[in-house]
Amino acid sequence: MGVELAAGKAGLTEMEDVNFTDLEVVYHVRDALRSFTMGDGDSYQQLIGVLHHSKHLAPDEVALLVTSLKALSGAVSCFDNVHHELLSAIFGMSMWNYSPDVMDALVELIIALAAANGKYLESCLEMLVSNFMPPNSFLELLKQPRGLARKDHVLDRVHSALEDIADLIPLAPMRLRQIVHQKMPNTYIKEALIVVYVENMLRLERSAMGGVVGDMMLTAVVDKLIDLDVEIEWEDILQDDSGKGIFEMELEDLEETLDDADQDGDELTREYSSGRSFWGNVNAEKLDSLLVLMFQHLNTCAKDGQLAKVFETLLESFQITVLSAYKSKFSQFVMFYACSLDPEVCGTKFADILADIFLSNSFPPFKRMSAVAYLASYLSRAKFLSVSFVVKMVQRLVGWCWKYCENQDGDINPKAHRVFYSGCQAIMYVLCFRMRSAMDIPRLKSQLFLMPIEAILKHPLNPLKVCLPSIVEEFLWQAKAARLFTVSETFVFNDLLESELSRAFGGMERLDMFFPFDPCLLKKSDRFIRPNFVFWSMVRTTYDDDDEEGSSEEDVFEDFTGRSAENVVDDAMAASYEEHDLDLDEFDYSMTKMSITPKNSLNYRFGGELHRGAMQMPSRIRPSTSPESL
Repeated sequence: MGVELAAGKAGLTEMEDVNFTDLEVVYHVRDALRSFTMGDGDSYQQLIGVLHHSKHLAPDEVALLVTSLKALSGAVSCFDNVHHELLSAIFGMSMWNYSPDVMDALVELIIALAAANGKYLESCLEMLVSNFMPPNSFLELLKQPRGLARKDHVLDRVHSALEDIADLIPLAPMRLRQIVHQKMPNTYIKEALIVVYVENMLRLERSAMGGVVGDMMLTAVVDKLIDLDVEIEWEDILQDDSGKGIFEMELEDLEETLDDADQDGDELTREYSSGRSFWGNVNAEKLDSLLVLMFQHLNTCAKDGQLAKVFETLLESFQITVLSAYKSKFSQFVMFYACSLDPEVCGTKFADILADIFLSNSFPPFKRMSAVAYLASYLSRAKFLSVSFVVKMVQRLVGWCWKYCENQDGDINPKAHRVFYSGCQAIMYVLCFRMRSAMDIPRLKSQLFLMPIEAILKHPLNPLKVCLPSIVEEFLWQAKAARLFTVSETFVFNDLLESELSRAFGGMERLDMFFPFDPCLLKKSDRFIRPNFVFWSMVRTTYDDDDEEGSSEEDVFEDFTGRSAENVVDDAMAASYEEHDLDLDEFDYSMTKMSITPKNSLNYRFGGELHRGAMQMPSRIRPSTSPESL
């Protein structure tokens, strides 16, 4: 089959129309390559000139370029080191600049080069990876349908080529891992570019090469999330008023949001509980977009039955990177969302791992304190965790704290016993969220009454004077109302402000004030978290007055698909779900059910001295480092 090529005997660009067969064109290109090695570079330079044409090509120029690329594919055996200028021109071509037929010819050439000579493999892979991102001139075009169509044309061919090369050269995926990681853009690059690069990384994770490159892709993405996360200054987050309790701010934000929605008539405003916004903060917006990509990827993995495998990589990355990043503000929500997609396996495993780290003496104190802070915040905020599982985890913490007390006979020492105090605070924090739900189930209520919580709190180490006063106060109010144990004046301290003892226990990292799963302040990613998230306004406390009777465990039992207990026929399945009972009424998502204003039952007094409402629970993530920013 012949092709019409604007070329002559003197070179490819002479304007004499001659019909060449494909084989003749290949021979012509081979002659140009060989002639160059012998000192005759005219045809060679004309060939390079053809490759450099990329913009506003006429139909005959497109045909010439396609034919030249195909001819080069048939002549790859003639390539040598002396042809570095030609190779540089080939590897410098951006598929974003060409029509689909040119892209196809270029991909064919790259695959042929990679397969013909191993020394070109790395350059071929680098060229394909460089096409993960469009030229800057395409950024505006990506906002239009035709730009998105061009993006699909390019990336489909890039990934197809990578898979073809991997099939031909088994070691290619290992080298690809390194190249993708090396070429990953820094945090200062434009949002659209870093988003499309990460999109390609996640596409590789889902590809046939995922078994080889997938873990590296996920780990690198999490690392990039952390890089962006720590770039967000704590000064960018409006700090809580030190005179207010931790949960008081969350309720105020909800009220402000509802007021704004009523005034503006903007239904989108109702989607966010927090009145705080990060729009205008470049790093926060990049992080928000990347989190959305990760959430979408995890959702796809869950639908494809691949979540468990991906979760193992995320869990390992979390332990190495996120858990040690004390300034992390939002990256941890990747774990939260992954757990929400599979509560029974991923959801419980995450909690178990955090508990294991806290309970093990083999980890340094700050890692153990960080782990239990994550655990407490997770158990409190994850709507998808059953009350029975939460109580079981609290039981593990209480058991460790009680054993610790039995081996101690000293007095308060926040620094020496900081791991113990972090465990005590975690117990109280979780019960502030979950005590009412547990008390509504007779079996769980009995378990709480059997725990030596009172003995721990009355121990000479006196955690009530060291843990955050706002958490202590809320916990004591609920414990008194639930009659969990006798709350007397001995439990009350006069200074309601944060004490030096609490600051000492938290250390420089302020882990006493670190609640990693406080409400997410990133708007786009928040919509993924919100359906499975417990806001303080949703919590039914033990001192709330309502018309509901105490519930039995059967009343609150539902599996995660919404079926009631009586519809679960298989006994083994029912037994499995028993450990994951879920009271959907407990955290009714309807705005009309939110308990924003404390009820009259808040008039309890401790020995006539401590007034309910003087201080409330922590609402929002606090600085975990840089005390000077407080």
